[in-house]
Amino acid sequence: MAEKKDNVTSKFKDNVFCMLYRDKRNLLELYNALNNSAYTNVDDLQVTTLNGGSYMKYKNDASFLLCMSLYMFEQQSSKNPNMPLRFLHYVSDVFRELFSNSMLHRRSMIKIPVPHFVTFYNGLEKWIEDEDEIRLSHMYEIPTDNPELELKVRVININKDVHILNKCKTLRDYMTFVNKVRFKMGVQGDDVRIAVTEAMDECIDEDILVDFFEKHREEVVEVSIYDYDEEEVRRVLAEEYAQEYAQKVAKEVSEKAFAEGEQSGRQLNLINQVIKKVKKSKTLETIASELEEEEADIKPIYDAVVSSAPDYDINVIKDRLDNM
Repeated sequence: MAEKKDNVTSKFKDNVFCMLYRDKRNLLELYNALNNSAYTNVDDLQVTTLNGGSYMKYKNDASFLLCMSLYMFEQQSSKNPNMPLRFLHYVSDVFRELFSNSMLHRRSMIKIPVPHFVTFYNGLEKWIEDEDEIRLSHMYEIPTDNPELELKVRVININKDVHILNKCKTLRDYMTFVNKVRFKMGVQGDDVRIAVTEAMDECIDEDILVDFFEKHREEVVEVSIYDYDEEEVRRVLAEEYAQEYAQKVAKEVSEKAFAEGEQSGRQLNLINQVIKKVKKSKTLETIASELEEEEADIKPIYDAVVSSAPDYDINVIKDRLDNM
């Protein structure tokens, strides 16, 4: 029994989506739904999903080769505009496994599979309305019309894209399970373990992913607990970051306001002193010397004061200085 538990723990980095699409038949069905194709031979499909082992730093949700195309799938329950960079990491490691360094020194050109990147989004936060494309070039600090390195990610909101769900039963069944869990947690107030267990029981009664849930019941519960805990941690961290950022902005605004107020007070004091000295017919050179200021710094104030004579209205003087 302990051995079984250890096996579950070792897969904690998976989620239900990953588990579901470990099955090559399910991967092939999803491929057909995306490409309007009808492949049936699962042996033509070569799984290339990264396993996060000692050499590989990364672990992705699902990837495979079929007909000289490389498909990489990720499921996201939170908004993530960084997916192009994540996929760049993933595809680099997959290509590194497929093509050794020695192969790269051949005199003949290596032909590589065409990569395709798809993110299935089912989060509750508003992000992609239906389907959209995000690009690596969107992340560049300096915008460029002709990027030398580009990676396009197709993002599909599987909360709303009924078209893809109607074409792929496993994906539709997966979302039925997800929505049941959400309802039980969000409306009924159940904890994760109870919500997931009851959702699986209902799915089995409704002939939804029966074999999958019966085979992986314990693992689904455990990875769901991990997944929802991780989602909560991300939410808390995001809120903390937002709060820290707001405090930082408020502090910067406050410091800027203080500095501007201090500068304004200093300017007002200089204006009053210059007015007094101009009334005594002192020259710019003399005033700058007495105030221990540079002539060039005092000249704008001096000119504004002189031009405001004989009233020397301080508001008129400040307006003239502001408009210089």
